[in-house]
Amino acid sequence: MSKQNYPPEFIQLLKSVNAKRPKTVIDHILKHGQITTEELKDIYGYNHPPRAIRDVREQGIPIKTFRVTGSDSRKIAAYKFGDPAEVRATRLSGRTAFSSNLKSALIEKYGQKCNIYLEPFPARELQIDHRVPFEIAGDNGDVSDETSEYMLLCASANRAKSWSCENCPNWKKKENRVCLSCYWAYPESYSHIAMRDIRRLDLLWSGDEIAEYDKLKQEAAKVTEEAPEYVKNVLRNHFKHKSS
Repeated sequence: MSKQNYPPEFIQLLKSVNAKRPKTVIDHILKHGQITTEELKDIYGYNHPPRAIRDVREQGIPIKTFRVTGSDSRKIAAYKFGDPAEVRATRLSGRTAFSSNLKSALIEKYGQKCNIYLEPFPARELQIDHRVPFEIAGDNGDVSDETSEYMLLCASANRAKSWSCENCPNWKKKENRVCLSCYWAYPESYSHIAMRDIRRLDLLWSGDEIAEYDKLKQEAAKVTEEAPEYVKNVLRNHFKHKSS
């Protein structure tokens, strides 16, 4: 695809992005006119291309998605800049816009832990994330400084949330109310996960607890069950005996 000429102010915005992941996408599109999911994976090692594209969009930069033929002759997604007139100049809410003060305020409010796993993590490993994805709520108003609209996630939880949200039917419908009752927005109080009637509990073992996890795996193997089902059965028996 041939490169295009963009207005100077649009180029200035593109050049102002310093975060590695969105900058990689921007520089590639500036040079080649587009970037594909295949290139994001094979050239830059991004195994979750939509996350990299979302990073660019969160800078207020319009991105259009289209389909091209990949190296295996299958159709894959490709991305290019949208109309520069659609720049969200007042809502540059990507990761680089999050201040250290906001992270400090979130840690003070929720503790230095992942809001999904509910386990402590070093502050540098915690990422600020919108409770309702920017792709859904971004057009509803300006960026807010309210800590209640954000959460702290470890990298693993953030990737899991991104994948689940981007594969949710509401990703296209963009109904804010749907997200507000979702696990990924408010794990402490929700009625669905990505519009599925399911519940979720994430458990982590660390330090001295790892020995307990190993013991759990051994006990599950004795009755030929996977660890999650074994834990469920233990809880079922506990509730059964408690109610008898």
